[in-house]
Amino acid sequence: MSTINPPKALLLDVFGTLVDWRHTVSHTLHQQAASALNSPKSASLPPAVRLFASTISWPDFAQEWRDTYKAFIKANSAPLSPCAQGKQAFKTVDQHHRDSLIRLLADHNLTGLWDADELYSISRIWHYLDPWSDSSLALHDLGRAFVLCTLSNGNVSLLRDLTAHAELPIPNLLSSEHFGAYKPNPLVYNGAAEHLGLRAEQCALVAAQLSDLKAAKECGFQTIYLERVDEEDWTADEVAQARREGWVDMWIGLDDHRTHELGGLCEVRARFQMNAGYTPGGASVGGGKWESALGSGFVLR
Repeated sequence: MSTINPPKALLLDVFGTLVDWRHTVSHTLHQQAASALNSPKSASLPPAVRLFASTISWPDFAQEWRDTYKAFIKANSAPLSPCAQGKQAFKTVDQHHRDSLIRLLADHNLTGLWDADELYSISRIWHYLDPWSDSSLALHDLGRAFVLCTLSNGNVSLLRDLTAHAELPIPNLLSSEHFGAYKPNPLVYNGAAEHLGLRAEQCALVAAQLSDLKAAKECGFQTIYLERVDEEDWTADEVAQARREGWVDMWIGLDDHRTHELGGLCEVRARFQMNAGYTPGGASVGGGKWESALGSGFVLR
């Protein structure tokens, strides 16, 4: 991260980076299944559905659900072609979550466990994910020095509910929905910088996935890697290669608690050494002089 031209804006990936989707989704699925199995209407469930619902690993099911999202994003990262625009609606992550939930339940012989209203409610678990312990605390301080903005594949209504539920103080919500394409399409990163009125190099993406950061770097963004448990899809060799290549500007590993016991975003905050020298108001931070501090961190004088 340049000591001469620090970022003016931190654009934040959300799923896995700021919120712990795995725990929330697994716990909710388990609770909803138990509720269905213990309700009066459970007597009408086929024995096979009752058996599978009581023996399935809901954490594994949650991971499968998340994997369908990754496949959906990969298949839909390109924008709609000109001939398709106006004829084919942009499919949101909310719509995908509902459709894929129905398919997964069928694949696991669980069709009928929940009725249509319950399915709709459960598909919206993703609106109410709990944050990592460091997220809200650090964002309150980071927001005094940087423009904060989501840059997520989640649709706008999802992000609005999620940031409110998780108490994430992010005033600007940008979604792939705004640009008609999903990350890692360059339209998303370039469109976000343009929307904020900034050059790409004035923006830093904060994410727990190196593929996201690589795409942002190729668009000229600065990059902050926030390692989270089980969030990285790249192999250990690919991760090591990325670190050697040095295109990640700030690397926060799982065990990086050098300056704050919570690590994560609190470590990002500490490396930026937020102090009285910071000027509140977001983008104005870029005008100061940065000096090296705490190894790879910086302090604004």
